[in-house]
Amino acid sequence: MKKVAVIMGSDSDWPVVQGACTQLDALNIPYEAHILSAHRTPVQAAEFAASARANGFGVLICAAGMAAHLAGAFAANTTLPVIGIPMKGGALDGLDALLSTVQMPSGIPVATVALNGAKNAAILAAQILAVEDAALASRLDAERRKMAEQIAAKDAKLQGEAFK
Repeated sequence: MKKVAVIMGSDSDWPVVQGACTQLDALNIPYEAHILSAHRTPVQAAEFAASARANGFGVLICAAGMAAHLAGAFAANTTLPVIGIPMKGGALDGLDALLSTVQMPSGIPVATVALNGAKNAAILAAQILAVEDAALASRLDAERRKMAEQIAAKDAKLQGEAFK
């Protein structure tokens, strides 16, 4: 199975990004987590992105706040799918991160999840990898069934309590 690279621009992103790693663990997807900065370590970030396919990665997840150029910098240096996690915080509480992650130039896409949407980034990465991995697709199907069962149980509880 291809690995997922989980990249954050700063260690302050870890409390949110850890949610992606937890989800990848739950789906039994190998990953590596790294701190690389588009601005403070641009050469290392570009080299990581450029060599990611050769190093066994299938999807890159990049989390960054404020200027949030990390996902775009990675996407500029690889043709692997890049998923951006815009981080809340800063003067605009993440709106700037969201816009700079989602507003990519034509030909250099970045799939973008919600502010602090680490879990969804991991699920999207899994869905991308599952195109070529039937066992992973089956695990994703099981997760969806589990979510549906949880909602049905909550609805049954509501119906039993609220409408007596």
